[in-house]
Formats: sequence, C-alpha cells, structure tokens
Amino acid sequence: MNDPVNDSVNAELQELAESVFADARGAGTNFDAELWKTLDDTGLARLTLPGDAGGSEGTFSDAAVVLAAAGAHAARVPLVETDLLAGWLLHSAGIAVPAGPLTAVAGELEVAGTGVRGELRRVPWARAAAGVVVLTAGHVVLLGPERLTVTDGANLAEEPRDTAVVQGEVAPTAVAALPGGAAEEFRLRAAFGRAQLLAGAARGALAASVRYAGERVQFGRPIGRFQAVQQQLALAAAEVAAASAAASAAAAAVTAGGFTAPASRFAVAAAKARTGEAAGAVARIAHQVHGAIGFTREHDLRLTTTRLWAWRNEDGSDAEWNAEIGAAALAAGPDGLWPMVTGSP
Repeated sequence: MNDPVNDSVNAELQELAESVFADARGAGTNFDAELWKTLDDTGLARLTLPGDAGGSEGTFSDAAVVLAAAGAHAARVPLVETDLLAGWLLHSAGIAVPAGPLTAVAGELEVAGTGVRGELRRVPWARAAAGVVVLTAGHVVLLGPERLTVTDGANLAEEPRDTAVVQGEVAPTAVAALPGGAAEEFRLRAAFGRAQLLAGAARGALAASVRYAGERVQFGRPIGRFQAVQQQLALAAAEVAAASAAASAAAAAVTAGGFTAPASRFAVAAAKARTGEAAGAVARIAHQVHGAIGFTREHDLRLTTTRLWAWRNEDGSDAEWNAEIGAAALAAGPDGLWPMVTGSP
C-alpha cells in the first residue's frame, strides 16, 4: 500500500535535489565547493546520518532520491563517501565525525597504537576531503589531510581517484576497533550508493538523447521522428526503467531491514548488477543518437556517459555481483528462490 505522506515527502525531496544539482551542473573536474556548501546547508550532505553525527536522519529511500539526482546531473561532490561510508563508519566506531566533505576506503595500513603507515590507492576525492576514513584490518582510522601525501589520479570520468601515503602518528581519538560486520556492510553500502548514482546517470543520458533527437533536424524533420531512432530510444528507456526499479527496490529493502538482512544483500547485489548492465546499453545508444558530436570532450553528454562507464566497474563489477546473486539463488534452493526474488514470505 502506498504511503501518501512519505510519497509527498519524497516528491518534495526530489524537487529540491533536482533543483540543487541542476543549478550546479558543469563540465569541470574539480570538487564543487559551492555545491557542497548548498548540500551542507540544506541537510543533504549527511542525509542518513543520525543527528548526533551531524546528520538529517533520513532513510535510505531518501538517499536514493538524492543520489539519483546527483548522478543525473554529474555532481562533483563525494556524497556517497561522506554520508553512506565515512560518516557511518566513524559513528559506528565511536569516532567523532568531522565537518566538511569526507571520503572512505578499504585498504591495508600498518597500525601500531597511534602509529599509522601505508599507501592507499584510488581513494575517491582524497585531495578535497577534510578527512579520509580507512577500514583496515581490525581498525577504523581517521586521517586528516595534514597526515597525507596525495598524488592526483582519476577514473574515466575524470573524478578524483587519488593515491594517498601516510606515515606518522594520529590522535588516539582517531583510531578505533573495527565494529563487527562493518567490513561487509561497508562493501554493501558502497555498492548501494554506486547503483543509485548509476541509475541517475542513465536517466540523465536518456534525457539528453531525447532532447537532442527532438532538436536535431535531418532530411527536413527532427531525427526523433524516424522509427529507427525511436526504437533505440525506447530500448534505452527500458534499460533506464529497469535500472531505476532495481535501485529503488534496494533502497526499500535496506530502509526496511538494514544492510545485514539477507533480502537486503540480495537486493543490493541485484541493483548494482542491473544498473551496471544498463550503463553500457544506455551509453551506447546515447552516443549513437548524438552521432559523432556526442564523443567530443566539449559536449555535455560525456558527463553522464563517462560516469556510466567508470561507475559500472567501481564497487564491484557486474560479473562479481551476478556471481553473488547466483550463489544466493543456489543456496536458497527451489523452495526458497521465489520468496527471495519477490520478497514474499
């Protein structure tokens, strides 16, 4: 049964998020400090964190709405990293959550008391973060920027994926024991956040393609009136619908049962696999519709399509998550498969 109150809240949240991200859309590659300030002021930057961690106490369904809008408009901010990963991990470990944008990574560090040393690779947004949270063997460590030597790196979409080197002492309050089950939940949270971004980016690429098909005139009429183009756009729309449905189902599952429930793990795996599969198809069709112009660096289409290509392989590839789905289906057996897929008792 639909909940009119929650539906109304989500509609208002979506309107706010779309407005904020649309106003900030741009072709730069660096951290968008102005957008981050707006997100911080509106409570969207730490949406799911509890109030005592500086959060807005929103649900994961709320986070899905905001992240999809961020993906659709190619937002240059570490939302998943700050809210779903770093903030959550720090709060769970009893470490105070600092202000500002944060990032998080699972990596190998040598931790001896308050002494920390090691190298972290492909850290999202490390150069812009007020703190890097590391999930390492048995520990959660908060590293301030003054403790790090950062070498810039990037993914295919030119988002920061940096190398960070640390060697020295940290404050006793910046190191804590890793909570039980945190490593697996970290993995699921990262995949969940990435799936929401992918669903949004696919929607953004489709919207750009539909708009262009209505504007580009060939042989005396918009190319969107040609049946071949209409068929391709319909295929892309079907992929976007499937990706959005899988991402929304995962949001509903983790909102209802948290990340530790078997149904939530299955839903997150399905969402990451399905949005990743849609990413390739939607990006291909978007570029076909745009023709050669869509491949140029100057064209805005690349802002979503390069993210689709980059994100589908981050936080677990399609193959990895499909293998997990297959293993879960085999474990459920003939009698348990249907309830697992449908969520029915």
